[in-house]
Amino acid sequence: MLPKTKARDAALPVSAEEIAKLLESARPLRRREAFALLSSLSPRRRLNLHEAARLLRTDDLMVWETAAVAARAMREEVFGRRIVLFAPLYLSNECGNSCLYCGFRRENREARRITLSPEDAAAEARFLEKKGFHRLLLVTGEHPVRTQPGYIADVLRAIYRETGMRILHVNAAPMSVADLRTIKEAGAGVFQVFQETYHPETYAAMHPSGAKADYAWRLTCMDRAIEAGFRDVGIGALLGLHDYRFEALSVIRHAEHLLETFGTFPHTISVPRFKHAFGSPLSAAPCPVSDAEFERIVILYRLSVPPAGVVVTTREPAALRERVLDIGASQISAGSKTDPGGYSEGVRRHEAEQFEVDDTRPLEEIVRMVIARGYLPSLCTSCYRRQRTGDTFTEMAVDGHIRDFCLPNALLTLAEFALSTGDASLREECLAAVREGKKGMEGSPLSQEFERKLAQAMQGGKDLHF
Repeated sequence: MLPKTKARDAALPVSAEEIAKLLESARPLRRREAFALLSSLSPRRRLNLHEAARLLRTDDLMVWETAAVAARAMREEVFGRRIVLFAPLYLSNECGNSCLYCGFRRENREARRITLSPEDAAAEARFLEKKGFHRLLLVTGEHPVRTQPGYIADVLRAIYRETGMRILHVNAAPMSVADLRTIKEAGAGVFQVFQETYHPETYAAMHPSGAKADYAWRLTCMDRAIEAGFRDVGIGALLGLHDYRFEALSVIRHAEHLLETFGTFPHTISVPRFKHAFGSPLSAAPCPVSDAEFERIVILYRLSVPPAGVVVTTREPAALRERVLDIGASQISAGSKTDPGGYSEGVRRHEAEQFEVDDTRPLEEIVRMVIARGYLPSLCTSCYRRQRTGDTFTEMAVDGHIRDFCLPNALLTLAEFALSTGDASLREECLAAVREGKKGMEGSPLSQEFERKLAQAMQGGKDLHF
């Protein structure tokens, strides 16, 4: 039974009962059957929900090794070798909810409560801009007064007005269509809401009070966001609250719902795993997800939703974050702080964090790591500003056309980053990667214009993109 909600009788994007039945009835894939299936996949012929359920039931390590290779090939067919880098910017840790796993929860009397003014948020964004970031994810707690849509819109406008930040995404509470439109009109790119858990009974247990206790209101938020004008949305489940196989299938079904209803897959699927939070009563994940299971989920998302940016955050240890780049992840955060004001102050405040960060490496080290693994760090923001979003992006991605823009834009932003860094050895590493990456532009219809723009970038030109 679903918990009582205002939208209880509404048709939900994901049926928990159907997911449970599918998972229960799914048979493991035989090795030969799995190999045939994996070899048939492409951006246009993705893993369907039933196939995903059967793969999740399969424990053959050789099958999963083959699936990992297929996932990497799928990502490179869609996006090439680029890996998008971004940072979250936390605006407020004040919240009216009682989520058992979160440091922001209302009952956490030990928390140091902070809400940044629009001017303070712009100062944080300016600090991150100087580091080399051009896109930020604004994150805020769900406070009934302090973090209303008007406040988020004011922050968006202040950052755009006072910095050179190129695109701002938002992770905030579910809202009405009118409120979502307010945020969209202020310049938000992607609107992101994680369902946390798609299992209704677990959801009710984890969210005992506050506005977030409304399961259906949260689950239907992406539909309202698209109605409000957001062409790009982001979804995800917090792994560790319930059976990871149920959650992974639910995320895929949610993605399919968006495609069926609006013609677009979610722009991003995040893969957060439970981390302990200061002041949270939940000291460990109720359903722990191992590193191996985490990797399987990344593979599954890539094969089931090829155009999505699969996002792995600094919740995860460095070694695991590096491994998932080889199996389908396409976006990673860098140098993250989860306490409001944490960047410019330069100190870690556990009592103000949402959760503990594991990979604390700064952007410069992440750039080095990505290059060393044979990929291209990308600080690109062009698709949002060139209207390659929503169903347009989905169609271009499955046709292989987005990749044509990913390479030159990654190279241009890497060249811009190289010239802005004060680290001479890092600058040369980045420029060497640009020189090597240029080889991939040979024969491209954009090659001549790319050479012109690259020459401009090398002379200090900014924000050059296709």
